[in-house]
Amino acid sequence: MLDSLITSKTRLRLLVKFFINAANRGHMRGLAEEFNESTNAIRKELNNLSEAGYLEKEADQNRVSYRANVKHPLFGSLQDIVHKYLGLDRIVETVLSRMGDVEQVVLTGDYAQGRDSGTIEVTIVGQTLNADYLEQLAPKVEGVIARKVRFTLSQVKTAGGLVLYER
Repeated sequence: MLDSLITSKTRLRLLVKFFINAANRGHMRGLAEEFNESTNAIRKELNNLSEAGYLEKEADQNRVSYRANVKHPLFGSLQDIVHKYLGLDRIVETVLSRMGDVEQVVLTGDYAQGRDSGTIEVTIVGQTLNADYLEQLAPKVEGVIARKVRFTLSQVKTAGGLVLYER
């Protein structure tokens, strides 16, 4: 859906990188390597997003670092759009509806770091969770969001990753 609205794949990947988690940072050469793109393509899109105010630049020695501008009036909306694009809203909604006593849902792995690898890793924390339902859930969610989903169950709250739900 979002890829038909934003036709530049590089721009879309940058939006996912920076707006999935506001703590994510990147610099031009590192992003070029991560996305397997030319530095020129990355520079062009970083400049466009910076000039529009969506990204902040920060000089760090002889390297310029970029991150999402959390003060931008559309930051929350863009983050919601990216979460919906990846299907995170559906995952949380589905998990909470029938998993039992869920204490926390945390996005871990590549997507928590803003890398669109194709596999979404989610840790579900709770004392009495329905593991059988989770086995049935993964293929259904994958069909809806068109990405592979890997669920992990835990009884201890997770400190790392991006918290999608917490009670």
